[in-house]
Amino acid sequence: MGFFDKFKKKAEAPAPLLVAADAKGAVVPMQDIPDEVFAQGILGPCCGIDPAVGEVYAPLDGEITQAPDTLHALGIQGDNGAEVLIHVGVDTVEMKGEGFAANVKLGDKIKKGQLLLTMDLEKIAAAGHPAVVITVITNSDDFAAVDLVAEGTVEAGDDLFRLTKN
Repeated sequence: MGFFDKFKKKAEAPAPLLVAADAKGAVVPMQDIPDEVFAQGILGPCCGIDPAVGEVYAPLDGEITQAPDTLHALGIQGDNGAEVLIHVGVDTVEMKGEGFAANVKLGDKIKKGQLLLTMDLEKIAAAGHPAVVITVITNSDDFAAVDLVAEGTVEAGDDLFRLTKN
């Protein structure tokens, strides 16, 4: 190492991207989600949050790319490159939007922490569905690693996933 080498900037590894918790509640590991498609990671690495309140928040800045009329799911293209699917409840598509209210629509620009939708937890339970809010990283192949960094109880906005760029 020469004298001037210590003044050169060292190449830094890119900062990992973070995806926040989109609900307040208990983290449910992927394999414990009560839906085989999600539990097996077929749509991508994911986890659930058993919600303490009926509110779902934006886990990152981005744009709403999917917003079905049934209001039970949202797709987000994150400004950081992550593609996220939020699926509220298991088999709640059968409720046809009953008990859900959206605060966003297709094409809306969103900011992390923004209220996206509300859900009536009692109506979901009365319909016989688990209310777990499932967060899926649908483009995980674009990353070297997708790591769940939360456990136990989280608040909306807490770090949930760390994504490492290739």
